[in-house]
Amino acid sequence: MISSDDVKKMAKLARVELDAKEERDLARDLESVVGYIDKLKEVNISGIEDASHVFHVNDFREDLPPKEIFDFAPLLDLAPEKERGFIKVKKILDK
Repeated sequence: MISSDDVKKMAKLARVELDAKEERDLARDLESVVGYIDKLKEVNISGIEDASHVFHVNDFREDLPPKEIFDFAPLLDLAPEKERGFIKVKKILDK
């Protein structure tokens, strides 16, 4: 059973404000979800292999060797200002 305190704690963690009706509705909805999960636990799954992934992971693309890494050094040399291996740019955002 999902208590009112449970709902209040979840709302606080999610930083959501709920009125009394919303708390009751959410408790009812969560109770329904937990009930459905309990119902799924009753399903006989003996003899069914565990599946770590529903699809074969590489069915959607061909495995290709990695491309050569682009050499950024010549571009960095063209930058007007550099700092610790990066291009230094004008600050546009304030903290």
